Amino acid sequence: MATRSKLLRGRKIDPAPITSKTSLTSLVDEAFLAYNAARLREACQLFTRKMLEPEVTIGLSLTGALTPAGLCISALIPLIKAGFIDWIISTGANLYHDTHFGIGLSMHQGDAQTSDIVLREEEVVRIYDIFFDYSVLLDTDAFFRKIIEAKEFQKPMSTAEFHYLCGRYVHERERKLGLKDKSLLAVAYEYALPIYTSSPGDSSIGMNVAAKALQGNKLAFDPSLDVNETAAIVLAAKRNSGNAGKKKTKQRKGKPGQSAVFILGGGSPKNFLLQTEPQIQEVLGIDERGHDYFLQVTDARPDTGGLSGATPGEAVSWGKVDPDRLPDAVVCYVDSTIALPIITAYALAQHAPREPKRLYERRDEFMSLLLAEYKKSKRR
Repeated sequence: MATRSKLLRGRKIDPAPITSKTSLTSLVDEAFLAYNAARLREACQLFTRKMLEPEVTIGLSLTGALTPAGLCISALIPLIKAGFIDWIISTGANLYHDTHFGIGLSMHQGDAQTSDIVLREEEVVRIYDIFFDYSVLLDTDAFFRKIIEAKEFQKPMSTAEFHYLCGRYVHERERKLGLKDKSLLAVAYEYALPIYTSSPGDSSIGMNVAAKALQGNKLAFDPSLDVNETAAIVLAAKRNSGNAGKKKTKQRKGKPGQSAVFILGGGSPKNFLLQTEPQIQEVLGIDERGHDYFLQVTDARPDTGGLSGATPGEAVSWGKVDPDRLPDAVVCYVDSTIALPIITAYALAQHAPREPKRLYERRDEFMSLLLAEYKKSKRR
């Protein structure tokens, strides 16, 4: 008999039949065998088996209207509470719509085929098949305009500081309303998890900040702080400075610090998350090789030239991803509203909680590390 090809050493496709007792983890591991189902299986396993190791710092980028669909409540907040997400870059729109839930406003399931003319007449706003009353926008606008009048907002700041301060107010509103774990901003405040926005003017939050500026409000976002703070978080992760929480955690012997990116969608937050490595290497001249783990959920194609479809291999050419770590890169071409709940459920079932790193409280420490290494650089 001829020697079989090495290419036939892959797992034999012979799944067990699905039954009423099949668990989600068994379904993923045993039935997601090919095509994008296999990529989703690889995503679940990469996240759970490698990215959640204690020496890995996980940055998440968030795009698309995920918060109106309740995915912060169902998936992202449980991931944060389990210590499975360490810092976030989000669109402002996701944080704006997230606030609706934290201040007691409601979103509803609807029919995407409903006439938008009728919806306008009824003062109902539509995000595909999510409906909500127009007053939700007005009430959320009023909430942000009121809180940014406070003294602590009257200065330039990073978007992480802005969201942390906002999260404190949302957290207090939740408490007064008897709500819990409804807002990403509130939970991020509680867990000292930094949230950045790459385009702070591109949302209703930014619009309300601009409106208050016309009245003399001194709040201003400093994009340079965002660029340097996010680079500092990644550098600290790689130098093992960012991998301990409030209590010092035991580091596995011989394991260096690592950085992972978990990308939902693409757009500006994807680039802002990935550009941390070129900022460290190309601009600051600090010796680094790129992120260690790359996990993206997207429906975009690379051949159209858009960033959302840009592959991990392309990211290597920019220094964004360590070339030696390409085997630990997965692109899952699936709707985020499908993939995120499955990845979340799989990870929570398969991995014990990690101690939250509380990176927001260590920004000054990380910036000092970045500055110290930059001072040694010949790029200055």
